Amino acid sequence: MKRYKLPAVILLLLIAACKPAVKPENLYGTWKYIKVENPNETPPDSVSKSTLQEETPSIRFSKGDSLTIVWGGKILSRGQFIINGMNLQYYEILPGGKIRTFPFYVSELTDKEIVFETLGEEGTRVTAVKQ
Repeated sequence: MKRYKLPAVILLLLIAACKPAVKPENLYGTWKYIKVENPNETPPDSVSKSTLQEETPSIRFSKGDSLTIVWGGKILSRGQFIINGMNLQYYEILPGGKIRTFPFYVSELTDKEIVFETLGEEGTRVTAVKQ
């Protein structure tokens, strides 16, 4: 009977470690950036707190799965997103109607804070608080 306890414990740990999928309603709203890091740069780099205070960057998720990124009071990027578990596929609408896609990974999400990363070699990690 004891030989079944170890697989059961491993299964329970795996289930507990799984994060629930991101739900759109948990994203909706405006999130003010409080930390922006570039961990893959050598050496790792980040945007200064004074720059974040001056430029007041934010990301806004709206119903209809639209996304808008604002930096310095101007729209830096806008488009649509699709959720797949903890991943968001972002479809940025460029001038001329062209679309660029890139993935985001949501590593943390509470009702007050989100941490997301753009994936790839030049990835950026953003921590933001809900306004």
